[in-house]
Amino acid sequence: MDTPTHCPYCAFQCGMTVRVRSGGHDGDDHPSDRSTLTNLEGRVLMRRKAVTPPPQVRTDLEILSLIAHRLGRGRFIETDPERVFAELAKTSAGGIADYAGLSYARLQTDDALFWPCPAPDHPGTPRLFADPFPTPDGRARFHTTGLDQSADAADPLTEEFPFYLTTGRLLAHYQTGSQTHRCASLESAEPEPFAQIHPQLAATFGLGQGDWVTLRTRRGAAVMRVRLSGDMRLDTVFVPFHWSGPARANTLTPRVLDPAARIPQFKLSAVALERTLNP
Repeated sequence: MDTPTHCPYCAFQCGMTVRVRSGGHDGDDHPSDRSTLTNLEGRVLMRRKAVTPPPQVRTDLEILSLIAHRLGRGRFIETDPERVFAELAKTSAGGIADYAGLSYARLQTDDALFWPCPAPDHPGTPRLFADPFPTPDGRARFHTTGLDQSADAADPLTEEFPFYLTTGRLLAHYQTGSQTHRCASLESAEPEPFAQIHPQLAATFGLGQGDWVTLRTRRGAAVMRVRLSGDMRLDTVFVPFHWSGPARANTLTPRVLDPAARIPQFKLSAVALERTLNP
């Protein structure tokens, strides 16, 4: 690579990663690439090329091949997606995710093929564990786990931070909103961040619909408008995580990870509220 931060990327919209890079390769997106997609239910779909990308734009496989050649390993990377899929079918044969019976020819005419599909005449497996589960007696196993309250103990409710804060997503937006903030209908549905609070809790701070409030936790503070909702608990504030800047939800959340899955603890914090006149 030319520099330590030179990186290949394929970005439908310009996100933070693209802004801070020092170099990169333009990658195509779904409409300009002929390939396959396996969704979360195990269905394997053919994605047909709909448009021709600009000359400087490469496919994912071409980007990987370019990197491989720069590393002296170009002979290991194939750029034809059909040949790559055929190799996947061959190497996955006999495994749990068996693609051996799938091919571009079958996918061109059938959009209801699911792995495992071990042979060309196999219909695929829409329900993986219909009967049985992969255990000695064919029955599923459920496992209980202990309740780890260490995260709660590290961020308890106190006189200074007397309420619960929870964060989450909205129907109109997804993750940081790199795409949804650019869609006029979605952005008009949810144009700005907010703190959702029960009217009774808001009244104790002299807060009304649309007023500015500062939320403060042991990590930092964020400023946003109030949205009143009778569906909220009297001791809880909800904040969506789709915005950056002064209303960034993760300025407030703990720096704690699940001990096994390493998932951040975004769902519970101790928070204080303060009416703000001029944000």
